[in-house]
Amino acid sequence: MARRSDHSREEIKEMALAAAEHIVAMEGCQGLSARKIAKAIGYTVGTLYLVFKNLEELILHVNARTLDTLYAEMVDAANDCETPEQCVMALGNCYIHHANSYSRRWGMIYEHITPEGEEVPDWYQAKVSRMFALVERALEPMTTLSDEERKRAARVLWSGVHGICNLQHANKLDVVGESSGQELAEALISNYLKGLSA
Repeated sequence: MARRSDHSREEIKEMALAAAEHIVAMEGCQGLSARKIAKAIGYTVGTLYLVFKNLEELILHVNARTLDTLYAEMVDAANDCETPEQCVMALGNCYIHHANSYSRRWGMIYEHITPEGEEVPDWYQAKVSRMFALVERALEPMTTLSDEERKRAARVLWSGVHGICNLQHANKLDVVGESSGQELAEALISNYLKGLSA
C-alpha cells in the first residue's frame, strides 16, 4: 500500500467510498462507521473528515454511487425493449433484480435516515428524479396524461414496485401469500398499465 502522503484527496475519497461499499455489502448499514472505514483504508478518522463533512455526507455519496449503478442498469433495460409496455416491465424487473443482487447497498438508500434539520442535497435528489424520468418516458406513449399526471403515475407505480422490493428485502413476501417479488411486480405493473390505458 502506498504511504499515506502518496494519496490525494480524490484518491482518499475513492478509497473511503469503496471501503464503505464493502462494509455495507458485508454487514449492512448498521455495520458502517467512520472508524471502520478509516481502519480499512489505513487513515485516521480525522483524515476522513477532511474529505467528507461527516458520516452523513459519506453515506450520501455511497448511496449516490448505488443510484448511478442502478440508473445505468435501468437505461440498458429500457434500451432493450420494443414496446412501451415492455419498457416499463423491463424497468421494474431491473429494479427488482438490482435490489436482490445488491440488497444491502440498495437497502441503505432507504434505511438510512437523513438527520433532522438536514435536507437532501439537490445533486442527490437529481439522481433519484432521473430514475423516475425513465418510467415517465416509458409511460408517455401509452397515455394521454398531462406531464404532471404522468409524473405522479410514475411515482405511484414505482412506489408499489418499491414496496414489493421492501417485502422481499425483509423476507416478508409470504405475508402476502407470494414467493416471487418479480412475479408480484409484473402483476402490479401489468394491471396498473391496463388501468392507465382504459
